[in-house]
Amino acid sequence: MQKTRNPTDIKHKTNITKATGYIILCLGAAALISSIIYTSQILAFIGLGLVFWGVILTYIHTEEYIKENLLDATTMSSLETINQIIQQMEYMGKAIHLPPKYFKEPETIKAYIPKQNELKLPTPEQIQKQENKLFIENPQGLLLSPPGADLTKLFEKTLETSFTRIDLQYLKQNMPKLFIEELEIAQNFEIETENNKVYVKIENSAYKNLTKKAMALPDLFKSLGCPLSSAIACALAKATGKPIIIENLQASENGKDISIEFRILEEEPAKQ
Repeated sequence: MQKTRNPTDIKHKTNITKATGYIILCLGAAALISSIIYTSQILAFIGLGLVFWGVILTYIHTEEYIKENLLDATTMSSLETINQIIQQMEYMGKAIHLPPKYFKEPETIKAYIPKQNELKLPTPEQIQKQENKLFIENPQGLLLSPPGADLTKLFEKTLETSFTRIDLQYLKQNMPKLFIEELEIAQNFEIETENNKVYVKIENSAYKNLTKKAMALPDLFKSLGCPLSSAIACALAKATGKPIIIENLQASENGKDISIEFRILEEEPAKQ
C-alpha cells in the first residue's frame, strides 16, 4: 500500500487558507473604517492592502468551485450520450480499455465494449482495420473514446511523460503525488497490486459531483465506470501494454470516496 500526505494535514491547510482570507478581509475592512474615522492615510493604505490579499485568497477558493461546476457542465452531455448508446443498442459487455498495440497511432486511447456479455478480446489487427469506426462488426461491439481519455492526457502532461514509456511501478510511485499535490483532485490516493489485479482507493475526490451523476447512468457506470476510474484504466493500459477492465467499482453515496478494482487481462487474443 502506498500513501502520501496525511489527508488531515491537507484538510487543515485548506481550512487555514480559507480562514486566513476571511480574517484578512475583516482586518482590512476595519482598517479602512478606522482610516475614515481618524482621517489616517496610513490606515487607509494598510486597509487597502489587507483587503487586496483577502480577496486574492478568497478568489482562489472560489475559482476551485467554479472549475468543478464547469467540469460537470462540459462532461455530463457526453456521458449521457454514451449511456444512451449502450442502453438503446443493448451492448451488454464490460468495457475493455485497450493498450497502444491495438492502434496504428500509439497515443490513441479507446475502449472496446463487446455486444454480448462475454470477455472475448479482439485481435489488434481486427481493431486496426476498424479503429475509426464507432460500431465495429468483427467482432461486434462499440469502439469509442472512454470518458477518462482526456484526463489521462492531463496526467501525462503534468508528469511530462507518455505512459507508453513507463511501467506499472512508475504509476504506483507517482500517481498518489499526482492526485494529491500536483492536480489536487483528491485528499488521499492509495494504489496496490496483487497478481493481475490493481486496487485503487480515492478519498474526498474533487470529481465527487461528476462521479455521483455518473452513478445515475447505470449502463455507463457498469461498463466504463466514472471519468476518474476510466482515466486510471487508460493509464494502466498504456503503462502495462495490456487490456484493462474495471472489475469492481464502488463509490460512496455522495461520490467523494471511490474504491476501484482493475483487472489486467493476461490472455492472448484468440485468432479468428
